[in-house]
Amino acid sequence: MSVAISLVENQSARIVPTPAETLYQFNESPLLARQSQQESNARSYPRRIPLALKRAKGIYVEDVEGRRFIDCLAGAGTLALGHNHPVVIEAIQQVLTDELPLHTLDLTTPVKDQFVQDLFGLLPPALAAEAKIQFCGPTGTDAVEGALKLVRTATGRSTVLSFQGGYHGMSQGALSLMGSLGPKKPLGALLSSGVQFMPYPYDYRCPFGLGGAQGVQVNLSYLENLLNDPEAGVQLPAAVIVEAVQGEGGVIPADLDWLRGLRRITEKAGVALIVDEIQSGFARTGKMFAFEHAGIIPDVVVMSKAIGGSLPLAVVVYRDWLDTWLPGAHAGTFRGNQMAMAAGSAVMHYLTEYKVCEHAAAMGERLSEHLHILQRDFPQLGDIRGRGLMLGVELVDPSGAPDAQGHPPIFARLAPLVQRECLKRGLILELGGRHGGVVRFLPPLVITATEVDRVADIFGRAMAAAITSL
Repeated sequence: MSVAISLVENQSARIVPTPAETLYQFNESPLLARQSQQESNARSYPRRIPLALKRAKGIYVEDVEGRRFIDCLAGAGTLALGHNHPVVIEAIQQVLTDELPLHTLDLTTPVKDQFVQDLFGLLPPALAAEAKIQFCGPTGTDAVEGALKLVRTATGRSTVLSFQGGYHGMSQGALSLMGSLGPKKPLGALLSSGVQFMPYPYDYRCPFGLGGAQGVQVNLSYLENLLNDPEAGVQLPAAVIVEAVQGEGGVIPADLDWLRGLRRITEKAGVALIVDEIQSGFARTGKMFAFEHAGIIPDVVVMSKAIGGSLPLAVVVYRDWLDTWLPGAHAGTFRGNQMAMAAGSAVMHYLTEYKVCEHAAAMGERLSEHLHILQRDFPQLGDIRGRGLMLGVELVDPSGAPDAQGHPPIFARLAPLVQRECLKRGLILELGGRHGGVVRFLPPLVITATEVDRVADIFGRAMAAAITSL
Protein backbone atom coordinates (compact mmCIF):
# COMPACT_ATOMS: atom_id res chain seq x y z
CA MET A 1 0.00 0.00 0.00
CA SER A 2 1.30 3.41 -0.91
CA VAL A 3 -0.72 5.64 1.39
CA ALA A 4 0.55 6.18 4.94
CA ILE A 5 -0.59 8.26 7.85
CA SER A 6 1.64 10.71 9.64
CA LEU A 7 2.41 9.53 13.16
CA VAL A 8 3.23 12.81 14.86
CA GLU A 9 5.06 12.60 18.17
CA ASN A 10 3.05 13.53 21.23
CA GLN A 11 4.99 16.57 22.30
CA SER A 12 3.34 19.51 24.07
CA ALA A 13 -0.38 19.42 24.69
CA ARG A 14 -0.49 23.22 24.69
CA ILE A 15 -3.41 24.68 22.77
CA VAL A 16 -2.21 26.92 19.99
CA PRO A 17 -4.62 29.87 19.60
CA THR A 18 -5.78 30.90 16.17
CA PRO A 19 -5.72 34.59 15.19
CA ALA A 20 -9.46 34.67 14.47
CA GLU A 21 -12.39 32.35 14.19
CA THR A 22 -15.21 32.08 11.72
CA LEU A 23 -18.63 31.43 13.18
CA TYR A 24 -21.06 29.61 10.91
CA GLN A 25 -24.74 30.49 11.07
CA PHE A 26 -27.33 27.83 10.30
CA ASN A 27 -30.47 28.67 8.40
CA GLU A 28 -32.66 25.90 7.06
CA SER A 29 -31.70 25.13 3.46
CA PRO A 30 -34.16 23.68 0.92
CA LEU A 31 -32.61 20.23 1.39
CA LEU A 32 -33.00 20.37 5.16
CA ALA A 33 -36.53 21.72 4.83
CA ARG A 34 -37.53 18.80 2.58
CA GLN A 35 -35.85 16.36 4.91
CA SER A 36 -37.78 17.76 7.83
CA GLN A 37 -41.02 17.55 5.88
CA GLN A 38 -40.59 14.14 4.27
CA GLU A 39 -38.43 12.02 6.57
CA SER A 40 -39.68 10.14 9.59
CA ASN A 41 -40.08 11.83 12.93
CA ALA A 42 -37.62 9.21 14.19
CA ARG A 43 -34.70 10.96 12.45
CA SER A 44 -32.15 11.99 15.04
CA TYR A 45 -28.79 13.40 13.94
CA PRO A 46 -30.20 16.15 11.67
CA ARG A 47 -31.98 17.69 14.66
CA ARG A 48 -28.65 18.33 16.41
CA ILE A 49 -26.39 18.59 13.36
CA PRO A 50 -28.44 20.48 10.73
CA LEU A 51 -26.14 19.94 7.76
CA ALA A 52 -26.68 18.88 4.16
CA LEU A 53 -23.36 17.30 3.20
CA LYS A 54 -21.88 17.44 -0.29
CA ARG A 55 -18.41 15.89 -0.14
CA ALA A 56 -15.95 14.44 2.35
CA LYS A 57 -12.27 13.55 2.57
CA GLY A 58 -10.25 12.30 5.50
CA ILE A 59 -11.48 13.85 8.74
CA TYR A 60 -13.30 16.68 6.93
CA VAL A 61 -16.79 17.06 5.48
CA GLU A 62 -18.16 19.92 3.40
CA ASP A 63 -21.78 20.95 3.21
CA VAL A 64 -23.75 22.23 0.23
CA GLU A 65 -22.95 25.81 1.20
CA GLY A 66 -19.21 25.17 1.03
CA ARG A 67 -18.59 25.15 4.79
CA ARG A 68 -15.92 22.77 6.05
CA PHE A 69 -16.15 20.77 9.27
CA ILE A 70 -13.89 18.47 11.25
CA ASP A 71 -15.87 15.26 11.66
CA CYS A 72 -15.37 13.87 15.17
CA LEU A 73 -18.46 11.68 14.82
CA ALA A 74 -17.15 9.64 11.86
CA GLY A 75 -20.32 7.68 11.26
CA ALA A 76 -20.61 6.88 14.98
CA GLY A 77 -17.18 5.27 14.76
CA THR A 78 -17.71 3.55 11.41
CA LEU A 79 -15.08 5.50 9.47
CA ALA A 80 -11.85 4.16 10.96
CA LEU A 81 -9.76 5.70 8.15
CA GLY A 82 -12.00 8.68 7.62
CA HIS A 83 -14.00 9.59 4.55
CA ASN A 84 -13.03 8.21 1.12
CA HIS A 85 -9.64 6.88 2.14
CA PRO A 86 -7.62 5.86 -0.95
CA VAL A 87 -7.22 2.21 0.11
CA VAL A 88 -10.97 1.89 0.60
CA ILE A 89 -11.78 3.54 -2.74
CA GLU A 90 -9.22 1.34 -4.50
CA ALA A 91 -10.70 -1.84 -3.00
CA ILE A 92 -14.24 -0.90 -4.01
CA GLN A 93 -13.18 0.08 -7.52
CA GLN A 94 -11.29 -3.21 -7.94
CA VAL A 95 -14.43 -5.20 -7.15
CA LEU A 96 -16.30 -3.27 -9.84
CA THR A 97 -13.48 -3.50 -12.39
CA ASP A 98 -13.17 -7.27 -11.93
CA GLU A 99 -16.94 -7.68 -12.32
CA LEU A 100 -17.11 -9.63 -9.09
CA PRO A 101 -20.55 -10.60 -7.80
CA LEU A 102 -21.94 -7.88 -5.57
CA HIS A 103 -24.57 -10.02 -3.89
CA THR A 104 -23.98 -13.65 -2.90
CA LEU A 105 -26.21 -14.36 0.12
CA ASP A 106 -23.88 -16.62 2.15
CA LEU A 107 -22.17 -18.29 -0.81
CA THR A 108 -18.42 -17.96 -0.62
CA THR A 109 -16.10 -16.05 -2.94
CA PRO A 110 -12.36 -15.34 -2.95
CA VAL A 111 -13.14 -11.89 -1.54
CA LYS A 112 -15.15 -13.38 1.32
CA ASP A 113 -12.53 -16.01 2.07
CA GLN A 114 -9.81 -13.37 2.19
CA PHE A 115 -11.92 -11.23 4.50
CA VAL A 116 -12.37 -14.11 6.95
CA GLN A 117 -8.65 -14.91 6.93
CA ASP A 118 -7.80 -11.24 7.49
CA LEU A 119 -10.29 -10.95 10.36
CA PHE A 120 -9.16 -14.13 12.07
CA GLY A 121 -5.59 -12.89 11.72
CA LEU A 122 -6.48 -9.88 13.91
CA LEU A 123 -8.03 -11.97 16.68
CA PRO A 124 -6.04 -13.08 19.72
CA PRO A 125 -4.54 -16.49 18.78
CA ALA A 126 -6.47 -18.31 21.52
CA LEU A 127 -9.75 -17.11 20.00
CA ALA A 128 -8.72 -17.47 16.36
CA ALA A 129 -7.74 -21.12 16.91
CA GLU A 130 -11.35 -22.11 17.61
CA ALA A 131 -13.27 -19.28 15.95
CA LYS A 132 -16.42 -19.60 13.90
CA ILE A 133 -18.05 -16.72 12.05
CA GLN A 134 -21.65 -15.88 11.17
CA PHE A 135 -22.35 -13.17 8.62
CA CYS A 136 -25.47 -11.25 9.58
CA GLY A 137 -27.70 -8.60 8.11
CA PRO A 138 -25.56 -5.50 7.63
CA THR A 139 -26.19 -3.85 11.01
CA GLY A 140 -24.77 -4.28 14.46
CA THR A 141 -28.20 -4.81 15.95
CA ASP A 142 -28.77 -7.84 13.70
CA ALA A 143 -25.45 -9.30 14.83
CA VAL A 144 -26.59 -8.86 18.44
CA GLU A 145 -29.83 -10.68 17.58
CA GLY A 146 -27.76 -13.49 16.08
CA ALA A 147 -25.58 -13.68 19.18
CA LEU A 148 -28.66 -14.00 21.39
CA LYS A 149 -29.96 -16.90 19.30
CA LEU A 150 -26.54 -18.52 19.35
CA VAL A 151 -26.04 -18.58 23.12
CA ARG A 152 -29.64 -19.53 23.90
CA THR A 153 -29.48 -22.43 21.45
CA ALA A 154 -26.13 -23.69 22.72
CA THR A 155 -26.91 -23.49 26.43
CA GLY A 156 -30.61 -24.28 26.45
CA ARG A 157 -31.10 -21.30 28.75
CA SER A 158 -32.96 -18.10 27.94
CA THR A 159 -31.96 -15.42 30.46
CA VAL A 160 -29.29 -12.88 29.48
CA LEU A 161 -27.55 -10.45 31.80
CA SER A 162 -26.93 -6.95 30.47
CA PHE A 163 -25.63 -3.78 32.10
CA GLN A 164 -27.04 -0.43 33.05
CA GLY A 165 -25.94 2.13 30.47
CA GLY A 166 -25.47 -0.52 27.79
CA TYR A 167 -26.37 0.00 24.14
CA HIS A 168 -26.64 -2.93 21.71
CA GLY A 169 -28.99 -1.75 18.98
CA MET A 170 -32.60 -0.79 18.28
CA SER A 171 -34.33 -3.98 17.15
CA GLN A 172 -36.62 -5.72 19.62
CA GLY A 173 -34.17 -8.25 21.05
CA ALA A 174 -31.24 -5.86 21.13
CA LEU A 175 -33.42 -3.10 22.54
CA SER A 176 -34.35 -5.31 25.47
CA LEU A 177 -30.64 -5.29 26.41
CA MET A 178 -30.43 -1.47 26.37
CA GLY A 179 -29.93 0.41 29.60
CA SER A 180 -31.55 3.63 28.37
CA LEU A 181 -35.26 3.74 29.13
CA GLY A 182 -36.16 6.44 26.59
CA PRO A 183 -36.42 4.29 23.42
CA LYS A 184 -38.17 1.48 25.31
CA LYS A 185 -40.81 3.44 27.19
CA PRO A 186 -43.23 4.05 24.26
CA LEU A 187 -43.21 0.35 23.35
CA GLY A 188 -44.51 -1.07 26.59
CA ALA A 189 -43.60 -4.76 26.87
CA LEU A 190 -40.77 -5.81 24.56
CA LEU A 191 -40.93 -9.00 22.56
CA SER A 192 -37.77 -10.39 24.14
CA SER A 193 -37.99 -11.39 27.78
CA GLY A 194 -35.53 -12.78 30.30
CA VAL A 195 -33.11 -9.85 30.51
CA GLN A 196 -31.67 -8.97 33.90
CA PHE A 197 -29.75 -5.69 34.32
CA MET A 198 -26.60 -5.43 36.38
CA PRO A 199 -24.65 -2.36 37.59
CA TYR A 200 -21.79 -1.36 35.28
CA PRO A 201 -18.48 -0.23 36.79
CA TYR A 202 -19.13 3.48 36.17
CA ASP A 203 -16.27 4.76 38.33
CA TYR A 204 -17.20 8.47 38.34
CA ARG A 205 -20.75 7.68 39.47
CA CYS A 206 -20.31 4.26 41.04
CA PRO A 207 -23.72 2.58 41.47
CA PHE A 208 -22.58 1.52 44.96
CA GLY A 209 -21.38 5.02 45.85
CA LEU A 210 -17.81 3.78 46.30
CA GLY A 211 -15.67 4.03 43.17
CA GLY A 212 -12.10 2.85 42.75
CA ALA A 213 -10.91 -0.65 43.60
CA GLN A 214 -13.52 -0.99 46.33
CA GLY A 215 -16.36 -0.28 43.89
CA VAL A 216 -14.95 -2.84 41.44
CA GLN A 217 -14.71 -5.52 44.10
CA VAL A 218 -18.23 -4.94 45.38
CA ASN A 219 -19.54 -5.03 41.81
CA LEU A 220 -17.87 -8.38 41.14
CA SER A 221 -19.03 -9.82 44.45
CA TYR A 222 -22.59 -8.80 43.63
CA LEU A 223 -22.41 -10.52 40.22
CA GLU A 224 -20.79 -13.66 41.60
CA ASN A 225 -23.42 -13.92 44.30
CA LEU A 226 -26.22 -13.50 41.74
CA LEU A 227 -24.92 -16.43 39.69
CA ASN A 228 -24.36 -18.74 42.64
CA ASP A 229 -27.07 -17.93 45.19
CA PRO A 230 -29.99 -20.39 44.84
CA GLU A 231 -32.25 -17.73 46.36
CA ALA A 232 -31.09 -14.91 44.02
CA GLY A 233 -34.32 -15.01 42.04
CA VAL A 234 -32.52 -15.05 38.67
CA GLN A 235 -32.10 -18.24 36.68
CA LEU A 236 -28.62 -19.10 35.44
CA PRO A 237 -28.29 -17.07 32.24
CA ALA A 238 -27.26 -18.19 28.81
CA ALA A 239 -24.87 -15.27 28.56
CA VAL A 240 -23.65 -11.95 29.85
CA ILE A 241 -23.35 -9.21 27.22
CA VAL A 242 -21.05 -6.26 27.84
CA GLU A 243 -19.27 -3.35 26.16
CA ALA A 244 -15.64 -3.07 27.28
CA VAL A 245 -16.13 0.66 26.73
CA GLN A 246 -19.73 1.82 26.83
CA GLY A 247 -20.25 4.18 23.89
CA GLU A 248 -23.75 5.62 23.77
CA GLY A 249 -23.93 5.17 27.54
CA GLY A 250 -21.37 7.93 28.00
CA VAL A 251 -17.94 6.61 26.93
CA ILE A 252 -17.40 4.65 30.14
CA PRO A 253 -14.41 2.28 30.08
CA ALA A 254 -14.82 -0.81 32.22
CA ASP A 255 -12.11 -1.24 34.81
CA LEU A 256 -9.67 -3.86 33.49
CA ASP A 257 -9.64 -5.84 36.73
CA TRP A 258 -13.42 -5.87 36.57
CA LEU A 259 -13.35 -7.28 33.04
CA ARG A 260 -10.92 -9.97 34.13
CA GLY A 261 -13.15 -10.77 37.09
CA LEU A 262 -16.21 -10.88 34.84
CA ARG A 263 -14.49 -13.40 32.57
CA ARG A 264 -13.42 -15.53 35.54
CA ILE A 265 -16.91 -15.55 37.07
CA THR A 266 -18.77 -16.32 33.83
CA GLU A 267 -16.33 -19.04 32.83
CA LYS A 268 -16.62 -20.72 36.22
CA ALA A 269 -20.42 -20.60 36.03
CA GLY A 270 -20.58 -21.93 32.46
CA VAL A 271 -22.11 -18.71 31.18
CA ALA A 272 -21.11 -17.40 27.75
CA LEU A 273 -19.48 -13.98 27.69
CA ILE A 274 -20.54 -11.80 24.74
CA VAL A 275 -18.43 -8.68 24.14
CA ASP A 276 -20.00 -6.02 21.93
CA GLU A 277 -17.18 -4.47 19.87
CA ILE A 278 -19.47 -2.79 17.36
CA GLN A 279 -18.16 0.69 18.14
CA SER A 280 -14.96 -0.02 20.05
CA GLY A 281 -13.38 -2.54 17.67
CA PHE A 282 -10.70 -2.14 15.01
CA ALA A 283 -8.07 0.03 16.74
CA ARG A 284 -10.55 2.58 18.12
CA THR A 285 -9.35 2.21 21.72
CA GLY A 286 -5.65 1.77 20.99
CA LYS A 287 -5.95 -2.01 20.75
CA MET A 288 -7.47 -3.91 17.85
CA PHE A 289 -10.34 -4.86 20.16
CA ALA A 290 -11.21 -3.17 23.43
CA PHE A 291 -11.36 -6.43 25.39
CA GLU A 292 -7.65 -6.96 24.63
CA HIS A 293 -6.74 -4.26 27.15
CA ALA A 294 -7.79 -6.74 29.86
CA GLY A 295 -6.17 -9.77 28.21
CA ILE A 296 -9.39 -11.80 28.23
CA ILE A 297 -10.87 -14.18 25.65
CA PRO A 298 -14.65 -13.80 25.23
CA ASP A 299 -16.89 -16.57 23.98
CA VAL A 300 -18.65 -14.30 21.48
CA VAL A 301 -17.57 -11.04 19.82
CA VAL A 302 -20.11 -8.90 17.96
CA MET A 303 -18.70 -6.63 15.25
CA SER A 304 -20.00 -4.08 12.76
CA LYS A 305 -19.34 -0.39 11.92
CA ALA A 306 -15.61 -0.18 11.00
CA ILE A 307 -15.45 -3.84 9.93
CA GLY A 308 -16.92 -3.00 6.51
CA GLY A 309 -14.48 -0.24 5.66
CA SER A 310 -17.34 2.34 5.75
CA LEU A 311 -19.86 0.02 4.03
CA PRO A 312 -22.60 -1.99 5.80
CA LEU A 313 -21.39 -5.28 7.28
CA ALA A 314 -21.86 -7.16 10.55
CA VAL A 315 -20.58 -10.47 11.90
CA VAL A 316 -20.60 -12.61 15.00
CA VAL A 317 -17.35 -14.40 15.84
CA TYR A 318 -17.59 -17.09 18.49
CA ARG A 319 -15.84 -20.10 20.01
CA ASP A 320 -16.71 -23.41 18.41
CA TRP A 321 -18.32 -24.93 21.52
CA LEU A 322 -21.29 -22.68 20.82
CA ASP A 323 -21.77 -23.81 17.21
CA THR A 324 -24.82 -25.99 17.81
CA TRP A 325 -27.52 -24.08 15.95
CA LEU A 326 -29.09 -25.54 12.82
CA PRO A 327 -28.72 -24.38 9.21
CA GLY A 328 -30.77 -21.26 8.62
CA ALA A 329 -31.01 -20.45 12.35
CA HIS A 330 -29.96 -16.90 11.52
CA ALA A 331 -30.14 -15.52 8.01
CA GLY A 332 -30.50 -12.31 6.06
CA THR A 333 -30.59 -11.37 2.40
CA PHE A 334 -27.84 -8.74 2.60
CA ARG A 335 -25.16 -10.73 4.42
CA GLY A 336 -22.97 -11.18 1.34
CA ASN A 337 -21.86 -7.59 0.69
CA GLN A 338 -18.73 -8.18 -1.39
CA MET A 339 -17.71 -4.53 -1.65
CA ALA A 340 -17.90 -4.20 2.14
CA MET A 341 -15.74 -7.30 2.57
CA ALA A 342 -13.16 -6.00 0.11
CA ALA A 343 -13.14 -2.59 1.80
CA GLY A 344 -12.97 -4.25 5.21
CA SER A 345 -9.95 -6.30 4.21
CA ALA A 346 -8.23 -3.17 2.91
CA VAL A 347 -8.86 -1.38 6.22
CA MET A 348 -7.62 -4.34 8.26
CA HIS A 349 -4.39 -4.48 6.25
CA TYR A 350 -3.91 -0.74 6.70
CA LEU A 351 -4.52 -0.86 10.45
CA THR A 352 -1.75 -3.41 10.93
CA GLU A 353 0.73 -2.16 8.31
CA TYR A 354 0.71 1.41 9.58
CA LYS A 355 0.39 0.59 13.30
CA VAL A 356 -2.86 2.49 13.65
CA CYS A 357 -3.49 1.03 17.12
CA GLU A 358 -0.39 2.78 18.41
CA HIS A 359 -1.32 5.96 16.59
CA ALA A 360 -4.84 5.97 18.02
CA ALA A 361 -3.44 5.46 21.52
CA ALA A 362 -1.00 8.35 21.10
CA MET A 363 -3.56 10.73 19.61
CA GLY A 364 -6.07 9.79 22.29
CA GLU A 365 -3.52 10.57 24.96
CA ARG A 366 -2.76 13.89 23.30
CA LEU A 367 -6.42 14.87 23.14
CA SER A 368 -6.94 13.76 26.75
CA GLU A 369 -4.04 15.97 27.84
CA HIS A 370 -5.62 18.93 26.08
CA LEU A 371 -8.92 18.28 27.81
CA HIS A 372 -7.28 18.04 31.23
CA ILE A 373 -5.61 21.39 30.62
CA LEU A 374 -9.00 22.89 29.75
CA GLN A 375 -10.39 21.39 32.94
CA ARG A 376 -8.28 23.84 34.94
CA ASP A 377 -10.25 26.73 33.48
CA PHE A 378 -13.60 24.97 33.15
CA PRO A 379 -14.80 23.17 36.30
CA GLN A 380 -17.79 22.13 34.18
CA LEU A 381 -15.52 19.42 32.69
CA GLY A 382 -16.28 16.90 35.40
CA ASP A 383 -14.83 13.63 34.13
CA ILE A 384 -12.56 13.00 31.14
CA ARG A 385 -12.44 9.35 30.22
CA GLY A 386 -12.21 6.68 27.56
CA ARG A 387 -9.52 4.76 25.73
CA GLY A 388 -7.63 5.65 22.58
CA LEU A 389 -9.74 7.79 20.27
CA MET A 390 -12.97 6.88 22.02
CA LEU A 391 -13.15 9.71 24.56
CA GLY A 392 -15.89 11.47 26.48
CA VAL A 393 -16.25 14.48 28.74
CA GLU A 394 -19.02 14.47 31.33
CA LEU A 395 -20.26 18.01 31.84
CA VAL A 396 -21.22 18.91 35.40
CA ASP A 397 -22.80 21.81 37.25
CA PRO A 398 -20.22 22.92 39.87
CA SER A 399 -22.92 24.78 41.81
CA GLY A 400 -25.12 21.69 42.18
CA ALA A 401 -25.36 19.37 45.16
CA PRO A 402 -22.66 16.68 45.07
CA ASP A 403 -23.50 12.98 44.97
CA ALA A 404 -22.34 10.27 47.38
CA GLN A 405 -18.85 10.36 45.86
CA GLY A 406 -18.62 14.15 46.03
CA HIS A 407 -19.14 14.76 42.32
CA PRO A 408 -21.43 17.55 41.10
CA PRO A 409 -24.54 16.65 39.07
CA ILE A 410 -24.64 16.25 35.31
CA PHE A 411 -25.12 19.57 33.49
CA ALA A 412 -27.53 18.35 30.83
CA ARG A 413 -28.52 21.89 29.77
CA LEU A 414 -24.93 22.81 28.93
CA ALA A 415 -24.15 19.87 26.66
CA PRO A 416 -26.29 20.83 23.62
CA LEU A 417 -25.02 24.41 23.88
CA VAL A 418 -21.44 23.16 23.69
CA GLN A 419 -22.31 20.91 20.76
CA ARG A 420 -23.93 23.84 18.94
CA GLU A 421 -21.01 26.19 19.61
CA CYS A 422 -18.59 23.53 18.32
CA LEU A 423 -20.65 23.19 15.14
CA LYS A 424 -20.63 26.96 14.61
CA ARG A 425 -16.82 26.77 14.73
CA GLY A 426 -16.57 23.85 12.31
CA LEU A 427 -16.42 20.84 14.63
CA ILE A 428 -18.95 17.99 14.60
CA LEU A 429 -19.35 16.22 17.95
CA GLU A 430 -22.07 14.03 19.38
CA LEU A 431 -23.54 13.72 22.86
CA GLY A 432 -24.36 10.66 24.94
CA GLY A 433 -24.60 9.34 28.47
CA ARG A 434 -27.15 10.02 31.16
CA HIS A 435 -29.39 12.95 30.21
CA GLY A 436 -27.19 13.52 27.14
CA GLY A 437 -24.61 15.20 29.35
CA VAL A 438 -21.45 13.66 27.87
CA VAL A 439 -19.61 15.21 24.90
CA ARG A 440 -18.14 12.42 22.79
CA PHE A 441 -15.01 12.41 20.60
CA LEU A 442 -14.91 9.72 17.88
CA PRO A 443 -12.62 11.11 15.17
CA PRO A 444 -11.24 9.01 12.33
CA LEU A 445 -8.16 7.12 13.53
CA VAL A 446 -5.94 8.85 10.96
CA ILE A 447 -6.28 12.22 12.71
CA THR A 448 -2.90 13.92 13.12
CA ALA A 449 -1.42 15.69 16.12
CA THR A 450 -2.00 19.07 14.49
CA GLU A 451 -5.63 18.20 13.89
CA VAL A 452 -6.03 16.98 17.47
CA ASP A 453 -4.69 20.33 18.64
CA ARG A 454 -7.23 22.10 16.43
CA VAL A 455 -10.10 19.99 17.81
CA ALA A 456 -9.11 20.87 21.36
CA ASP A 457 -8.76 24.55 20.49
CA ILE A 458 -12.26 24.69 18.99
CA PHE A 459 -13.70 22.76 21.92
CA GLY A 460 -12.15 25.20 24.40
CA ARG A 461 -13.58 28.20 22.55
CA ALA A 462 -16.97 26.52 22.32
CA MET A 463 -16.97 25.80 26.06
CA ALA A 464 -16.30 29.46 26.82
CA ALA A 465 -19.06 30.62 24.48
CA ALA A 466 -21.59 28.08 25.76
CA ILE A 467 -21.00 28.98 29.40
CA THR A 468 -21.32 32.69 28.59
CA SER A 469 -24.65 32.05 26.89
CA LEU A 470 -26.22 30.37 29.91
